[in-house]
Amino acid sequence: MSIPLLEYKPSSQNQRVAGYEVPNEDNSDIYKLDSGSASDDIQAIIWAAYRQVFSEHETLRNHRQTALESQLKNRAITVRDFIRGLAKSDVYWRLVVETNSNYRVVELTLKRLLGRAPYNKDEEIAWSIKIATQGLSGFVDALVDSEEYTQNFGDNTVPYQRRRYKDRPFNLVTPRYNSYWRDKEEGDRYKWGDVNNFLEMARSLKLPQAKFVTVKTANIQIPNTTRDAQPTGTLASINTSAGFPIR
Repeated sequence: MSIPLLEYKPSSQNQRVAGYEVPNEDNSDIYKLDSGSASDDIQAIIWAAYRQVFSEHETLRNHRQTALESQLKNRAITVRDFIRGLAKSDVYWRLVVETNSNYRVVELTLKRLLGRAPYNKDEEIAWSIKIATQGLSGFVDALVDSEEYTQNFGDNTVPYQRRRYKDRPFNLVTPRYNSYWRDKEEGDRYKWGDVNNFLEMARSLKLPQAKFVTVKTANIQIPNTTRDAQPTGTLASINTSAGFPIR
C-alpha cells in the first residue's frame, strides 16, 4: 500500500522567484516534436533532452541511450516517454540519485522534469516520501504523468526552465558539488594535523602488558663508594700543568 502524496502549497503567489530577474534571459529555447519534424530536428530534440535531464552539454558516448533514441526517431515513443526513460536510466541514477540525499534529488528532478524549483520544504518532504515508498521510478512517473507536466510540456515538448532568474540555469547545476556531497567527502578525507588522527592511531596501538619480576637483594653486592676507600690503579691529574704521577 503506497502512502498518498502529502499536501503542499506555494509559499507565495510568485513561487518561482528567488531573487532578481536576469535581463534578456527569460525565454528558453523550446524543442518540440511535431509531425513535420525532419531528422535533424529530431536529433536536436534528443540533444536538448540530454542537456535538460543529464545536465551535459557535451554528452558522453557511454551516457547515450541508443535504444530510446531509436524509438523516438521511429515515433514509437513520445518525447514525454523519452524524458521518462532518461530520468529512470542508470546514468541519471549515477549522476544525481546516488550522490545526494532525497531532498536534493527532489530539487534537481523537479527542476529538470517540471522546469521549476520546489515551492518550499513541504514539497521537498512530500516528494521525498514518494521516493522512499515507491522508489525513483514511481517518483519519475508521478512527475511526468502529472497535470502540471501535461499543461506545460504535453507529449512532444522537451522540458525547459520555465523562467530564468538570477542563479545558473537549472541544467547547469552539478549535483556532485552540493553541500551534502561535499560534507560527505570531507568527512571521509584524511586531514593532516587533525587531532582525531592521533587519537585514532593511539587507539589502534596494541601495547604488550608489562611483566613485573620480584628481585631479592640479599645476594646483591653493592660497591663501596665512600671517601674512606682508597683508590686503586693508575693515578691521573685533572690539572694539565701538574706532573705525573701525583701521590
